[in-house]
Order: sequence, then structure tokens, then C-alpha cells
Amino acid sequence: MNTFTTGAAHIALIGLGATAVMDAWLLLLQRLGLPTLNFAMIGRWVGHWRNGTWKHEAIAKAAPVRGERALGWLVHYATGIAFAGLLATIAGWDWVHHPTLLPALGLGIATVAAPWLVMQPAMGAGIASSRTPAPTKNRLRSLANHSVFGLGLYLAAVFIAWISR
Repeated sequence: MNTFTTGAAHIALIGLGATAVMDAWLLLLQRLGLPTLNFAMIGRWVGHWRNGTWKHEAIAKAAPVRGERALGWLVHYATGIAFAGLLATIAGWDWVHHPTLLPALGLGIATVAAPWLVMQPAMGAGIASSRTPAPTKNRLRSLANHSVFGLGLYLAAVFIAWISR
């Protein structure tokens, strides 16, 4: 395997692992009775792009899209891989082989900008959940979820580096 293929595999595995850590966190929250993400709504939002519809008043009221749940999960994991690639680009390839917590946690926290500034407004929730009944609670929940994703980036990178030695 060449260096590019090995690097791309490392990035994909780090992104998949970090996203799985976030999903384990979300499952724990769900088991504790707290509301969590509905990936079908992400799939519905993305599914409407093919019709040229980017912004919705309320994504839950938009027409369902065939396979929206699967599409939502696919987008969720692809985004995790893309963010892992961004981390490797920012922190450098040496980080992939010798990960440290701060760059991963920092990027994980920074990724909260995606839902706050893009997804939530486009899905009808407003910037940083401003149009929801409990904006502060939703912002803090998003921040916690993305912090866990950052921790997941670190843990996955440590594991991949360890098994690659």
C-alpha cells in the first residue's frame, strides 16, 4: 500500500471511530431519557437538495424522503471522516501517527459551527437553535456532543496509531 492509501485509510478509520464514540455518547443520553439527534431529519434535509431545496421552515414538516434515515447516517459518518481529514490537514500528518488531545478536542469543539451556522438554520431551527423552545439547552447539548466527537478523534487516532505500529 502506498503512503496516500495508508494515510487515507488512517483518516477514514479515525473519522469512523470518532463518529462511533459520539454515537455511543448519544445512545447513553437516549438511555438516560434525554432527546438526541434524529438522523432521519438530516437525511430528509440532504434528500431535498436534489430538488433545489436547501432551507426549510421546519424540516420535520417537510415531505419525507425515501431512505432518509440511511441517508442521514451516511452523511453523519461521511462528515466525521471529512472532519478527521481536516484535523490531519491542520495538525499535520505527524499528528495522525502521534496524536495529542488538544488539536483533536479543539477541532471537535470547532465543528459545532456546522450545526449552529449551517444545519440548524437550514432546517428551520435558526442560528444556534435560536428558534427552538430551549436555545441555551440545545446549544450546550450541541457543544457537549461535538466535544465528545473531539475526544473521539483523539481516542480513535491513538488506537489506529497503536495498531499500526
